[in-house]
Amino acid sequence: MLTVKNLTVAYDDTPVFSDVAVNFNAGKITGIIGPNGAGKSTLIKAILNLIKVKQGQVDYDGKSIKSVQKSIAYVEQRKDLDLTFPIDVFDLVLTGTYGKLGLFKNPGKTEKQASREALKQVSLSEFSKRQIGNLSGGQLQRVFVARAIVQQAEIIILDEPFVGIDLQSETAIMSILKQWRDAGKTIIVIHHDLNKVTKYFDDLVVLNHGIVDFGPTKEVYNPQNIERAFSADLSSVLFTGKAGVQ
Repeated sequence: MLTVKNLTVAYDDTPVFSDVAVNFNAGKITGIIGPNGAGKSTLIKAILNLIKVKQGQVDYDGKSIKSVQKSIAYVEQRKDLDLTFPIDVFDLVLTGTYGKLGLFKNPGKTEKQASREALKQVSLSEFSKRQIGNLSGGQLQRVFVARAIVQQAEIIILDEPFVGIDLQSETAIMSILKQWRDAGKTIIVIHHDLNKVTKYFDDLVVLNHGIVDFGPTKEVYNPQNIERAFSADLSSVLFTGKAGVQ
């Protein structure tokens, strides 16, 4: 279990959220939803120790998150990537093997074969020599999933992986996420399409500058929590099919 305790993050002394406490279970796909600016990506970056926190603690099975860093695969938002970087698809996937190689060791036959198999798994073998900036949004996301495959990570975190991608890629990625779930891995997905929440996620975190609620999706995804995190109108549209009366 990935456990977050009393986490507080602030930018220029303005709190993004305070005293956040939430658990992410192994063997589950957990979605994080909330309005724009609610702190979803900030929460993930704080968990990963990518940004400074004012207070709080993050553990994985009783160990500090820093001590299991090599067991984490993180797929950030496409808009945050430098797509002009001169690296092709195969070499990008191969970077997923670096963490387990140790210092001064280069990928060998085993790592290269694993990378080829991962590309095959996401149906991108024919794109192995293509520069990453020449991929569609869906293809690029599948490449990063392939990199996570060769990492053999226990914790997989994806920030808005389905934004701007085709349905085929979305379906392929969800299939792999379910395989990871069934293998007992901890999977966390920041998500924007509320219509697919119950279809995609076992557990759910509802966030809006703090935890609104978290737990099994069937319990947490309800009109009250959507109203608290988003708006009464959106809650009405999602759960009754019509906007509320002003």
